Amino acid sequence: MNLTELKWPDVEALSKDTPVVIPIAAHEQHGRHMPLHTDSLLLGEIARRAEERLGGDALFAPLQWLGNSHHHMDFPGTLSAEPRVYLELLNGLLENFLQHGFKRLVLINGHGGNIVPGSQAVFETRQRHRDRTDLLLLSATYWEQAKITEAHDDLVQDAMGHAGELETSMMLALRPELVGDTTATKAIPKGEAFATATRGWTTKDRSEPGHIGAPAAANAEKGKALLNAFTLGVVHFIESVRDWDGQSWD
Repeated sequence: MNLTELKWPDVEALSKDTPVVIPIAAHEQHGRHMPLHTDSLLLGEIARRAEERLGGDALFAPLQWLGNSHHHMDFPGTLSAEPRVYLELLNGLLENFLQHGFKRLVLINGHGGNIVPGSQAVFETRQRHRDRTDLLLLSATYWEQAKITEAHDDLVQDAMGHAGELETSMMLALRPELVGDTTATKAIPKGEAFATATRGWTTKDRSEPGHIGAPAAANAEKGKALLNAFTLGVVHFIESVRDWDGQSWD
């Protein structure tokens, strides 16, 4: 179900155990070969496909296209909410649905910079409602819901990266007219320095053109396989939320 298509009495009539899915993405640079709206286009498509498969088993909120993208602000066209403002936005969205009586809320994320604030928002919201025992508050990233290396036999990357093989492949499958030539792009590795720590960084620290990964290895066939794998992963995850017994930790 899509919240944008419902009337308020329709929402009122829903079981409050219905999983509510809040897709959160971004509008930011994706290298010289990819459009700024890549994260939102990809997550929007995965959410659309997941909603079709789930039917009335889940309620999908409108996609939030503005994300936490300050690390990309050296590149023109990037738009980013102030980090603390973004955290409050996510907290507020969760509170909105709690006020409407829903108890199973899921942030489905499509941008690396949203991982920390998404996790923090569900943690903070749970603490504000610590006396309740019926809440399930989750933050999950779509590409972590499937094993990337099993999606296609010929993948060079085994992790998402940024505007690399995976995202470029999916955009070639979804909106090829928006993807520029990748043949001259140099592969930029993720890097493992200080791997046991969390490091403050900007994208310019790691990549002059803005991408991380191997966009030249991308193709539409890989993209179709990846979109399918990630959609199925999200669907299975939401089904587990739907089937939660209302009290167990495991």
